[in-house]
Order: sequence, then C-alpha cells, then structure tokens
Amino acid sequence: MNADTTQMIVALKSADSAVRAFDLIIERYSERLYWHCRRIVVQHEEAEDVLQDTFVTAFSSASSFRGETEGSLLAWLYKIATTLAIKSLRRRRRHIFTSIDSLSATLVADFEGEILPDADQITVKLHKAILELPLKQKLVFNLRYFDQLSFEAISQITGQSVSTLKTNYHYAAKRIKQIVSQLDYE
Repeated sequence: MNADTTQMIVALKSADSAVRAFDLIIERYSERLYWHCRRIVVQHEEAEDVLQDTFVTAFSSASSFRGETEGSLLAWLYKIATTLAIKSLRRRRRHIFTSIDSLSATLVADFEGEILPDADQITVKLHKAILELPLKQKLVFNLRYFDQLSFEAISQITGQSVSTLKTNYHYAAKRIKQIVSQLDYE
C-alpha cells in the first residue's frame, strides 16, 4: 500500500479531513464503481444514481469503516455499490411484478437500447449472455472477470464463501459459453 492510500484511509476516519479524503476516493474509484453499477443495472442514468448514492452512503458512514488497506476500502465501496444496485433492481422489479432474476429480458432490452452502431459484436454477445445469468452468478462473474477482484475480495463484498463464489463463477462461465454459442446461430 502506498503512502497516498494510507493517508487517504487515515483522513477518511478523521472527521476534519474526511471531505478531502472523499474527494480523493471519488477521483480514484468513481469510474471503476460506475462500470460495476452499470453492469448490474444496465441503464446509464440509473448507474449514475447508484454511484452517487454509493458515495453519499460511504461518506455518511465513513466513521464505521474499519479497514486499514486499499483492498478493504475498495471492498467496502464495492459492497455499498452492489447493495444499492440490487436495491435499485428490486425497485424496478416492483413496477413489473417479477423476480430480480426474471428481469433478464428487461435488462437485455435496456442494453440493446444503449448499444452504439459501431459496437463490437462479440462484446455485445458477451454482455447479453451475462445479463441472462441469475443475479448471484452475474455478480461474481462481473467482479471476477471485469473488475479482476480476487475471490477473497468478492467474498468480503458479497458475504458468500470463497468456495460458493468459485462454484458460481464456474457455472456462470459455462452458461455464458452456452448462451454465446446459441447467439451465434441466431
């Protein structure tokens, strides 16, 4: 851990310098957390709302942060962002009277509405396949594949055991291969 990160964590826990620390945190992690939220909720505006709520929640509960490393800070922020993104999906679910895992068709439609004409078709197929996964598999796949987090860090974020996460990741990867190969024939 570098000196910058150590100072940032110390400042975060100190009421008088928490605002400065949060400016650094937002600068350092907002893009990464935005894309994490976006992969969950799909819509740009909703992802921005979740990201903003993530930082507001983190700032208001900074005194409860108990970590000492950048990894623990990042896991804490991811946990807040994940929780808020799932809550956002649940609010959307209430409007269409379905389970979160049944939102796949809606999420795929939202995704298709945001695809740029020059988008790489392989990437589009991958994202469509991910959106069809059950929520737990989607979360672990996104955190591992896109965010390149360790299973231990994902465990801190999700509260699931490492072995459960590895199993979910394995099934997610297998299911994605099946879905992508089906999309090739359509």
